[in-house]
Amino acid sequence: MSPRRKFGPGEEPLLVARPVPPSRPRWMPAAVAGAAVLMVMSIAACTLMLISHDRRTRVASKEREVLSYVGGFMTQFTSIDPYHANDYVNRILAQATGDFAKQYHDKANEILLQVARAEPATGTVLGSGLERWNDDGSATVMVATDVTSKSPDEKQVFENTNRWTATVTQEGNQWKISNLLQVT
Repeated sequence: MSPRRKFGPGEEPLLVARPVPPSRPRWMPAAVAGAAVLMVMSIAACTLMLISHDRRTRVASKEREVLSYVGGFMTQFTSIDPYHANDYVNRILAQATGDFAKQYHDKANEILLQVARAEPATGTVLGSGLERWNDDGSATVMVATDVTSKSPDEKQVFENTNRWTATVTQEGNQWKISNLLQVT
């Protein structure tokens, strides 16, 4: 007699084959948790680096904007056209604010006479640099300028190099000069 039993039609076997779930190694949950912590830390580090980079980009852009404005203003300020003295004074007053606007407005007639009596001069900015950001949001900028003018007979050329400290304040979307001092 054979040890195998024969099943008849409709009879179920005694042992039913079921798939056995694969067993996990004991270190697997710890590895998954470690990977999740590492992923969260990486995302946090990337976010902090992105915020820092964005802030440095905004500060650099603002510095370029300030230096560009001050350079343009100083070119206008040091370029004198005695034939358009009123326009010169009005242009400077339009870009002034605070103490500088008050002082310039108080001395506007004297400045107008000096400009009208002067020889034409061309001002150029040799260099400028941001000295510091002030607590009130204004910026102090150091500027070196060169002013070239000719004698009335146009035989001599005069060059004058000066250093200036300009304080600029933002009013709305526009920068304006709030203080201007010649450095000796």
